[in-house]
Amino acid sequence: MQQAPICNPTTTTARWWSKDSIAIVTGANKGIGYALVKRFAQLGLTVVLTSRDPSKGVKAVDSLKVLGLDGNICFCQLDISDQASVRSFVSWFRSKFDAFDILVNNAAVCFNAMKENSMEHAETVVKTNYYGSKLLTEAILPLCRPSNSPFITRILNISSRLGTLDKLKNTKMKAILGDEKRLSEDRIDMVVGVFLQDVKDGRWERQGWPDIWTDYSVSKLALNAYSRVLARRYEGLVSVNCFCPGFTQTAMTDGQGKHSADDAAEMAASLALLSPSRLTTGKFYTGSTTRGMHSKL
Repeated sequence: MQQAPICNPTTTTARWWSKDSIAIVTGANKGIGYALVKRFAQLGLTVVLTSRDPSKGVKAVDSLKVLGLDGNICFCQLDISDQASVRSFVSWFRSKFDAFDILVNNAAVCFNAMKENSMEHAETVVKTNYYGSKLLTEAILPLCRPSNSPFITRILNISSRLGTLDKLKNTKMKAILGDEKRLSEDRIDMVVGVFLQDVKDGRWERQGWPDIWTDYSVSKLALNAYSRVLARRYEGLVSVNCFCPGFTQTAMTDGQGKHSADDAAEMAASLALLSPSRLTTGKFYTGSTTRGMHSKL
């Protein structure tokens, strides 16, 4: 991986955004999503905080009021795995705003404890982490900032190195996802379908799927591949990148980790707010709060 410095939005003079810039963050009632909403608001953007649980979402917004940030934070309930909820959210958003500038697909689930690798909830994990993010992205994309805007719309998918191609030992599936010229949503969905069938038939352990947090890893593997498809399809119109925050202290890791959710949010904000001259697409970023590394997803 080639290491590359990431522009820090707190010090950059190329501040392209304003309070009229709209950022959407999914799964934002806690953890990295919550920290990212806070960071965007501190930097002066208008932020839409979403949460599957309305009461938790309202509580999150109320906690941000204490910091004096409620003036540019809106809340809307959203379950990305539910088509009706996604439609309702898009309708609400359309009634409030003309367009969005940044979408951060952060909402995700994982049912594996730190040292376990259960497949009991594989369908739910894939439905949320991959299909849910895909469902929302495709529903909201028509509301991206028009192509004649001076600043390109950005999509940042919160992902994981557990979902990179080198973790996949199934040579056939790896070849399909690694074939850049033929990669498509249908081919990604086919790979996901094979995985879920292997889980159903009880043979997933013998089929070369990732060893650690297997269902979560496959969901991120699919999300990474989908991001590459989107980046190619909307090149010049929408920037699409993935970001692995690393081992972060969140509920998903039982509070363990090398850095805090605020640290991860600082890095994610830096990527989402890259100056137009440094903007990339189709990249996978990982790193500390001030520097990042990127490679092909």
